[in-house]
Amino acid sequence: MQDPRGLFDLETERTDFGSPVLLYSLGGFVDAGSAGRLLADHLVESLDHELVATFDLDQLLDYRGRRPAMTFSRDHWSEFSEPFLQLYVLRDQSGQEFLLLQGPEPDFQWERFAEAVRLLVERFGVRMAVTFHGIPMAVPHTRPLGVTAHASDPTVIAGNEAWMGEVLVPGSVSALLEFRLGQAGHLAAGFAIHVPHYLSQADFQDAALVALRSVSALTGLSLPDAALEEAAERTRADIIREVGDSEEVARVVEALEQQYDRFLEGRDHQSLLAGEEGDLPSADELGAAFEQFLAEQTGDGPTPPR
Repeated sequence: MQDPRGLFDLETERTDFGSPVLLYSLGGFVDAGSAGRLLADHLVESLDHELVATFDLDQLLDYRGRRPAMTFSRDHWSEFSEPFLQLYVLRDQSGQEFLLLQGPEPDFQWERFAEAVRLLVERFGVRMAVTFHGIPMAVPHTRPLGVTAHASDPTVIAGNEAWMGEVLVPGSVSALLEFRLGQAGHLAAGFAIHVPHYLSQADFQDAALVALRSVSALTGLSLPDAALEEAAERTRADIIREVGDSEEVARVVEALEQQYDRFLEGRDHQSLLAGEEGDLPSADELGAAFEQFLAEQTGDGPTPPR
């Protein structure tokens, strides 16, 4: 392995952040409802922050697989939406400092990247690393969102109900980071927020709110939620209006409610993951009206600040 320190540039000489928590959100894998991106963007926009380190994406990103946007203005290229993978230090509402790693998931050199993050964890005395994202589930938006919690030391998430047993899933850099940090003796954890599968392509702020509260409860960080709550209220109103305007959509949501309630009552461990075989409604059943709603709600979101 090449020296992992060649993957990043430090932007500060500080090393003492008071045993901080490290939060990380790496886009590119599953993030239903944009839960992880929405929360990471919200934290950077809402809290004082400083740049700590920048990763060299030319070594990590497949630009042809995820082509950054460029703007053509009449007769010349006027703008390149350069992607960034950066580490910030932020201060929560009580003044406590914590770290946030935000940007696209690396396509290459996963092990070297994981080792680079481990070096930064040890350099800054990180006490816990926590990730968060959304996963699509066959659940209705009218019920409380579930959470799948996981950790290198399961005792730290005691009390969080397990929604599934042992499964084999495609890997991600976020999962590998948790695994490698745990192997190195560091505490790492994560939250997967259960997002209604028919809203998985939309910006669903309720999922980001659940992620925020899960992170706060685990870490003790005092994180602001007012802006997310306001955006969530607007989205809820839009969803209620769309459901009310379509009998087909209303029937599918009602079927999901019944399925969800039976699952809770029976605890028969039937999977609620979207896409499983069975009689669960699929996203296609929501019809053209809801597809239009999703298209109107979908967006790439703001570019992370430099």
